[in-house]
Amino acid sequence: VPYSKLKQEIVKILLDEGFILDFKIEEIKGKVQKNLLISLKYKGTERVIKGIRRVSKPGIRLYSTAEKLPKVLNGLGTAIISTSKGMLTDKEERTQNLGGEVMLFV
Repeated sequence: VPYSKLKQEIVKILLDEGFILDFKIEEIKGKVQKNLLISLKYKGTERVIKGIRRVSKPGIRLYSTAEKLPKVLNGLGTAIISTSKGMLTDKEERTQNLGGEVMLFV
């Protein structure tokens, strides 16, 4: 995946939540652009990530308060939210009582 700081923060959250095994930043020789190499996690032959849905898009931004955050798969999934304190999961967001832009559902 082409590198950006936003993608790196999202991948860090996926790693902390146990959706991926590992990631590393790869610098390409002779180029300025870097890449993110992501190792996906499997349980047997089934992948751990069943689906990722982007919620907030450049044309339609979706903001939410801590009280009105949506639950993903009745609490089994994870929502990633961009806040003033960085990228957080929906669980961390509720404990810190912050609001922000809902980026994606896993």
